[in-house]
Amino acid sequence: MTVPTRVTAIDAEPGTVTDRLSGPVATLPEGLLHRLAQSGAEVLTDDASRAEAGRDWWPLAIGWAAEGAVPQRPGVVVRPHTTAHVATVLAACNEAAVPITPAAGRSGVCGGSIPVFGGVALDLTSLEGLLRVDEVALTADVRAGTFGPDLETALGRVGSGYTLGHWPQSMDLSTVGGWLACRGAGQYSTRYGKIEDMVLGLEVVLADGRIVRTEGHGPRAATGPNLTQLFVGSEGTLGVITEARFRIHPLPPAQERRAFGFLSFEAGLDACRRIMRRGATPAVLRLYDEAESVRNFEHAGTNVLIVLDETDPGLLAAILAIVDDECTTAGAVALDVALVERWLTHRNDVSALAPLWRAGVVVDTAEISGSWSVLPDLFDDVVTTLSAIDGTLAASAHQSHAYTDGACLYFTFAGRGPEGDDAWRERYYREAWDAVTNATLTHGAAISHHHGIGLNRSRFLPRALGSGFDVLVGLKQTLDPVGILNPGKLGLPSPFGPPPWP
Repeated sequence: MTVPTRVTAIDAEPGTVTDRLSGPVATLPEGLLHRLAQSGAEVLTDDASRAEAGRDWWPLAIGWAAEGAVPQRPGVVVRPHTTAHVATVLAACNEAAVPITPAAGRSGVCGGSIPVFGGVALDLTSLEGLLRVDEVALTADVRAGTFGPDLETALGRVGSGYTLGHWPQSMDLSTVGGWLACRGAGQYSTRYGKIEDMVLGLEVVLADGRIVRTEGHGPRAATGPNLTQLFVGSEGTLGVITEARFRIHPLPPAQERRAFGFLSFEAGLDACRRIMRRGATPAVLRLYDEAESVRNFEHAGTNVLIVLDETDPGLLAAILAIVDDECTTAGAVALDVALVERWLTHRNDVSALAPLWRAGVVVDTAEISGSWSVLPDLFDDVVTTLSAIDGTLAASAHQSHAYTDGACLYFTFAGRGPEGDDAWRERYYREAWDAVTNATLTHGAAISHHHGIGLNRSRFLPRALGSGFDVLVGLKQTLDPVGILNPGKLGLPSPFGPPPWP
């Protein structure tokens, strides 16, 4: 198993780490630790393990870690090695009414794996491995704690080589279970689909320890509501995913690249729309506004589009012919295809987050999705509103995932306030997120494309779902009546108290 290296260590001596989130913290009843140890899973109570399990890649958590603090530490970290271990641990926590937060790579950027009420942090990283590959049906069974690079390496060694095709920015730090729990989408999703398109069935442990399997017996089934999709995107609030069956693909035999420059972001969006409308599905179709074209590619006065596809040579030629035709018709200028390699080389680098925080700069990204008809105005509104917030240094966007009906816009904002005013950073952060999300909802778009909701976006979900939020609450009460599973997330009511953020 690959153990990823995190770029931000907790900057504090063991035993001196503090918790930044205020609110009630669950106490562990007498006898629970003993019962957890009897489950067969590893039980860790040392300060270092608890501190590390108290944070994920939420930018505020990274900033706090740079100051020797975490959002909230669990009372204990439990690391199961089998599904049976998970079932025993959940049953014990359910009977004791102790909160349990499932996590693995903890690469999420919305605070989804932070144990905000303490309790038990369930570390699933030892529940890993490729279990089975059906080379005829092109399916693979994988355990939830498997890290992305390990899965791709294992698939590449089977027969003539296969791939899942899921390449999130967090690839090195994230796991199969995390992709599913947050309803993720990789950078090649236009070619291979999003995680919900890839998954056929799941093994899930419910709050009371029951183990259930959903679908996965064929390419699709009309056997009532799709229970697999019920758990995809539930962020550990309805059950703990322990295994999944996926569609896989032979390794692509050919690849080609393109790069273009557009006079306006809107013109580039329209070209992407027309490409998708004609049925072309290049793996990468990413459009950057002028600010990000300078920042990422050192190209001023243009909006850079990079294109990459990998598939059968015949399909590849047809798809890129459509790309070339639409971009030329739109008046785009062909650019050096080396820009694609530049993106590939730097696409997963987030090492600047902690140094920026130490320098007093608040940085985050917010990805939303909307229909092609609203995206130009939504882009303008969000960038204008962010730019108007006092202290904003930069507000920009790129289009990162395209579909026939719309696309994902990925906004970046950065701000700096008065020197020494630590409280300003959190106020600014909250105001920036309010600006992005309110504009998104006003335009009728979706408040998250692939990062999920977690803790940071919880306050917006009731408004985003409308009356559907009551249905989600009802599902939570049915599947987790005691309320132990990842409380404080998705805006769901919790018996342990209100979420401590914002």
